[in-house]
Amino acid sequence: MTSRRNFFQTIGAGAAGVGLASVLPISGCAAGTGEKSSLSDEQQLFVGDDIAIAHTRYGKVQGFILRGIYHYRGIPYGADTSGKNRFMPPKPPEAWEGVRPAVWWGNSAPQNMDNRYANAWASFVDAWNYDDVSEDCLKLNVWTPATDDKKRPVLVWLHGGGYTNGNGIEQDGYDGENLSQKGDIVFVSINHRLGPIGFSDLSGVGGEKYADSGNVGVLDMVAALEWVRDNITNFGGDPGNVTIMGQSGGGAKVCVLAAMPKAKGLIHKAVPLSGSSIEALNQDYSRKLGEYILKEAGLSAAEVDKLQEIPWKDYLQLANAAARKAASELAPTGMRGGFAPVADGVNLPKGKFFAEPDGLSSDVPMLICTTFHEWGAARTNPEIEAITAEKAIEMLRERAGFQGGLGDKAAEVYEAYAKVFPGAKPVEIMTLVSSNRKSAVATADAKTVQKAPVYMAWFGWEPPLFNNRMRAFHCLDICFWFANTDLMLTHTGGGKRPRLLSDKMSASLLQFMRTGDPNGGGLPQWKPYTAETGETMVLNDVSELKNDPDREARQLI
Repeated sequence: MTSRRNFFQTIGAGAAGVGLASVLPISGCAAGTGEKSSLSDEQQLFVGDDIAIAHTRYGKVQGFILRGIYHYRGIPYGADTSGKNRFMPPKPPEAWEGVRPAVWWGNSAPQNMDNRYANAWASFVDAWNYDDVSEDCLKLNVWTPATDDKKRPVLVWLHGGGYTNGNGIEQDGYDGENLSQKGDIVFVSINHRLGPIGFSDLSGVGGEKYADSGNVGVLDMVAALEWVRDNITNFGGDPGNVTIMGQSGGGAKVCVLAAMPKAKGLIHKAVPLSGSSIEALNQDYSRKLGEYILKEAGLSAAEVDKLQEIPWKDYLQLANAAARKAASELAPTGMRGGFAPVADGVNLPKGKFFAEPDGLSSDVPMLICTTFHEWGAARTNPEIEAITAEKAIEMLRERAGFQGGLGDKAAEVYEAYAKVFPGAKPVEIMTLVSSNRKSAVATADAKTVQKAPVYMAWFGWEPPLFNNRMRAFHCLDICFWFANTDLMLTHTGGGKRPRLLSDKMSASLLQFMRTGDPNGGGLPQWKPYTAETGETMVLNDVSELKNDPDREARQLI
């Protein structure tokens, strides 16, 4: 999967970002109002020898209490994945004596950290939270109102960045404090293996020992869900009511987990945002890529174990070079791919996800959301903002977002979207076309075969920043779902306007977590999605349920 980070920094599009304010609960946040929090004169942080002690199967952990919410950071759910554990399914962590501090984040998974903050504007808006990076990365974070025996709904957050980049707290919008406080729920975020470390399929060159190597990154996620099943009651959560939610690459991960036999029973609701998937990577390709990796390393099949000894930075460089060669040489044969979950027929099905009416996850409700302007290039580029319709069509001929160009169909598609959005500027029409909902709708259509309901949303709220050129960009909706709009100031501007929509979206998410139905959170009546009618909740200052508003235009692409 294309790295959203490199792509966005290249074109200047809005991606996930970070606010500059300190964390404030929505109930006491007075950003833009001039009012002081009623709690501002009271002690906010509590940390000490007997404070926030919780039990896990592997030992005790100590967190801290901040603004009434218990925080636990960097709890191990799996062992170090380096050395002999590289390319292998996750193993449980070793038990520890005494009380382990859980007050700082776990390591990010191995990934390319070079020039992460090279673009000044992207760093201002999208400043990623990164610290140490290592193969000892199977860690998770917990926010909870109490470590009692009350069984609260649990949300497990899967970060974006394709299958290549990211971590569980890469932007402040991922912070679980406000949603935990607002909804009396337990919020969990995880790190897991990524890229070549997590998805090098060596089964073709390494035999049975490496049978799972192409999927260890998603097997990590299953292990995290198993940790939730086995431990979350000690953090006030209900292992029988777990919602998995992710954005961009995290949204695809949600769909993949819902299709994994090993995750059956661990997932009760699913929310993919701005990313989805209905099939895994073809194993013919992934095994070919494994051959390229071995060749790039100068090793024979008998020496495949030596790949476990290469320092992770060197292995990433080697494997990515092999992937580039594979992409070049295999493209004419129709074989395409990268480092992503593999359809091995064991961990993941070889066919389409959700294909059987009574199959895996048939009883798991799903809420799918995308944004109007997933792809955009005008945030720091006023020249593109002023393009004509003719120029927009010309650009669409060559490229449409993450896809190839539309060629001779560009003008027809452009005009069709212009009819759906009659007041939109040429740059906005181009962006809407490039950000089309085809994959999200395909996922919804596939899921409707099963009995559990599907709900579809389309987020169109635009922030008043960068001369109004940010639009409803990729990742913007995250902070609305999590009641973090006054935290993500560089995305929303803060204040009452975004907070009003966030109050309704976060309340609807909480309703969905509790019941599998988002109604009752303050949005208009939200009917389940059907392939025939395409019911879609358009989220904006004034939200409205519409019947597949872009269907005719989208189907031309």
